Amino acid sequence: MKLHFMKYRKLSYWISGVLVVLSILSLLFHGLNYGIDFAGGIAMEVTPVNAEVTTIDKMRAELAQFSPELQEIDGGAILVRVGLPKGATDIIQNERVREIKNILGDSVKYSQVQIVGPKIGGELVRGGIWAILVSFILMSVYIWIRYRGGYAVGSFVSLLLDFVLMFGFFSVMGLEFNQTAIAVILMGVGYSINDKVVNYDRIDENIKKYHKMPMDELIDLSVNEMLSRTIRTSVSTILALIGIYIFGGQMLKEFAIAMTFAIVMGTATSIYISNVILYHFNLRDTKY
Repeated sequence: MKLHFMKYRKLSYWISGVLVVLSILSLLFHGLNYGIDFAGGIAMEVTPVNAEVTTIDKMRAELAQFSPELQEIDGGAILVRVGLPKGATDIIQNERVREIKNILGDSVKYSQVQIVGPKIGGELVRGGIWAILVSFILMSVYIWIRYRGGYAVGSFVSLLLDFVLMFGFFSVMGLEFNQTAIAVILMGVGYSINDKVVNYDRIDENIKKYHKMPMDELIDLSVNEMLSRTIRTSVSTILALIGIYIFGGQMLKEFAIAMTFAIVMGTATSIYISNVILYHFNLRDTKY
């Protein structure tokens, strides 16, 4: 069965426009939910005296008032991360450490206690922003070198759209925005670019084969030829992420959710936005 993607090209523009507006509005009025990495907080590495009694779930329940992040690490140790109020002073930071120690008591041994202040958090934010900007510039340069004309425009526009929608998703869903989120955005956009390159290569091959086929039919043919490959790749990756969500623990759930969105988004923008833009260019006169 052949699907007619170009038939809905105008609808794809409208949907993309609405999603971009929602993303920008959410970022402006709701912002990002900065994690401890960026907002500052307390990180403690502890080891339960009796692992059967002091479990990670029990510790999470005991520290629930602080909305902690707990993660099992090597040697049976547990990493406890707790956020701090905005503008917290040294006195408040030290008091929070004492409160946590009083709750946990003698049930754990403390290997390491670190306090990430607002200054360090601000430096990490700037570092994350630079990482995203540099990656965007490098991807744009690659697109320009690899393609010309409509291919370059379609790739660049969809690349920009991917970044906006990824940030918007974190804002709308209220997912914690930390260093892991930066990695998710870069991996998701990288996945999307790879998908677009594969589709573009097939379109270019078909342009050389079908000289008189109308452009909308040629793009539909190319996308349909690659559709089974695209679906298999996306579904297999999402199945792995479902496993991470179910069995990976609390710390990896938001990672799995965000990566799943990135894959769906990358697949959708590859099939529609980047390909639909090609419809407006005379690709038969385009040379690499």
